[in-house]
Amino acid sequence: MIRTAREMGIGTVAVYSDADQAALHVQLADEALRLGPAAPSESYLNVAKLIECARRAGADAIHPGYGFLSENADFARRVVGAGFVWIGPHADAIEAMGDKLRARRAMQAAGVPVVPGGTAPVADVAAAHAAAREYGLPLALKAAGGGGGKGLKVAHSVQEIESAFETARREAEAYFNNGTIYAERYLENPKHVELQLLADKHGNVVHIGERDCSLQRRHQKLWEETPAQLPHPLRAAMREAGIRAAKAIGYDSAGTMECLVAGDAFYFLEMNTRIQVEHTVTEMVAGIDLVREQIRTAAGEPLGFTQDDVVFRGFAIEARVNAEDPTRDFQPAPGTITRYREPAGPGVRLDSAVYAGWTIPREYDSLVAKLVVWAPSRDRAIARLRRAIDEYAIEGIPTTLSVLRTLCDLPSVIDGSYGTATLEAFARTWQPSARNGPVKRTPAASTRASGVQRRTAPRLASLRRAGGSASGDAISSPMHGIIAELRVSRGDRVTEGQVVAVIEAMKMMNEVRSHRSGTVTAIMAGAGSSVESGAPLMTIAPLDSARGDEVEVHRR
Repeated sequence: MIRTAREMGIGTVAVYSDADQAALHVQLADEALRLGPAAPSESYLNVAKLIECARRAGADAIHPGYGFLSENADFARRVVGAGFVWIGPHADAIEAMGDKLRARRAMQAAGVPVVPGGTAPVADVAAAHAAAREYGLPLALKAAGGGGGKGLKVAHSVQEIESAFETARREAEAYFNNGTIYAERYLENPKHVELQLLADKHGNVVHIGERDCSLQRRHQKLWEETPAQLPHPLRAAMREAGIRAAKAIGYDSAGTMECLVAGDAFYFLEMNTRIQVEHTVTEMVAGIDLVREQIRTAAGEPLGFTQDDVVFRGFAIEARVNAEDPTRDFQPAPGTITRYREPAGPGVRLDSAVYAGWTIPREYDSLVAKLVVWAPSRDRAIARLRRAIDEYAIEGIPTTLSVLRTLCDLPSVIDGSYGTATLEAFARTWQPSARNGPVKRTPAASTRASGVQRRTAPRLASLRRAGGSASGDAISSPMHGIIAELRVSRGDRVTEGQVVAVIEAMKMMNEVRSHRSGTVTAIMAGAGSSVESGAPLMTIAPLDSARGDEVEVHRR
C-alpha cells in the first residue's frame, strides 16, 4: 500500500504498536506514529487513537489494510465522521456483509445460492445439536461477525459438537467482539474459490477473475492460484452472481465473494469487504493494481474501464510463508530472523514484512511473506515456484517453506484436483517413495526450502509432528501464549483426548488435550496467564488398574 501510494505521489503515515516499532512498514512510510502497547485493544483496535494519529499527521484518508478494523462498519463511519476519506466500501455495505447471517439472507434475496444452513443464531449447545440433526454432520459452527477461518470450528461427530461450539464462540468473542454463532453443513472436500470484484461510486462493477484458495490448514489459506480450474458454465455463473451480489448492496470498492464449489454447483460462503492477502495473484494475471483502484474509487473517480477491457494473461500462484512449525502441527513460532535471502528472477514477486534481525512479535498473525510467481502456463508457474522456494532462505525460525515446496510435487496439486481437505489429509497419510531416498532434516532453528546438500525438497512425512506436550504425568504448554481457558480443576477425572486447556498464540486458539485418562492432580498455571513453550500446565495421574482408582488417591 505504501509502494502504490508513493507511485501515485501520495505521502504515507504508518501507525505502529510497541511490538512493531522496528517493523518494515514503519521504516518505509514517510512518517510513523506510535499507537500504544502491543495489545491490539490498546493500539490497532483503538479507534480514538487511530483517528487522533490521522489528525496529528494531517492525513486526508485512512486505509485499514486487511486485518483488525478493515471490515468494521463503525470504524468506517467514525473515519468519515471525523472528516477523512475511507479507503474501502461504504459502511452500510460492510455492515450488510460483515454479519454472516445477514449476508446469507441478502444473497438469498439476490438469487445467489448459499451453503445449506441456518439464517438464525445458534444460541447454545442444545441448539447446535438441533442444527446437526437438521443439516447433518459434519457441521460447521461459524462466527457471524468473523472471517479468515477465525471463529470457525467443525464437528465431525455428535461428541465434538459441544467443544466446537464453545471454541467457535470463544474465538468469535476474542477476535470480533461478537460471540454470535450460526451453523451450516460442512462440505467435506469442496473447492474454495473466490471472485475478485471491483466497483466505484458511479454504479460500475466488474470482476477481475477468480482464485482457488482450497489448500488450507486449520481453515487458513496456504496456497492461492488464479485462474481457478473450473468448468466454463460454472465460472460464468459465478462471475454473473458476483456482479449481481455487489450491485445488490451498492458496493463501491475492491471486495471478494468467497464460494464453495462442489461438483457443478457453487455456494456463496461470505463476502470480504476489503482487500485480501491473496489479491497479488489477481494483479499478476490482470495487470491491475487493486490498491491503486481502491484509492481512486475512494476519491470518487470512476473505474475508467469496462469488463471487456479486463484481460487475463497466464497463471499466478501465491504461497504464504508463515512463522509456523510444520513439525509441531503448524504451531505459531515467533522469534528472531537471523538470516534472510529472498528469491528473484523472471516472474517472481515477494511481498514481505521481514528482514534479517527482525523479531516476529508473538502478539499478531504468523504471516511472514507472500511469495508470488507468474508464468504463461500453470505447469510453468509451479516449476517457477519450486525454483523460487529453493532460492528462499529464512533462518532463526521455522516456517512453512518446506511444506510449500512439497506441495509443488503433490499429484492433486499438479493436476489441480485438490480441495479444502487435501492438505490435512496429505499431512496424515503421505509417505516418501523409495526413489526419493532419505531426506535430510534442517535444524529446528532454521528453515530452508530444500535439503541443504540436495536439490530435493523435504517430504512432509519426514517432518514428524511432535509427540505432544506430555511427559509422564505432566502436560506442558506446546507454545508460548496466553491461557485463554482452563477446562478442568484439581481432582477432575479426564479421558484421553479430552480438551483440558486452550492457549491463544498469534491469533490462533490452540486446544491442549489430555494424553491419558486419569485424574488432574495439580494445576500449575491459571486462566489469563502467559506461559512459555514447555512450561508445565498440570499433571494427570493415570488410573490404578488394580483398584480402579486414581494413583494420587491411592497414595493418599
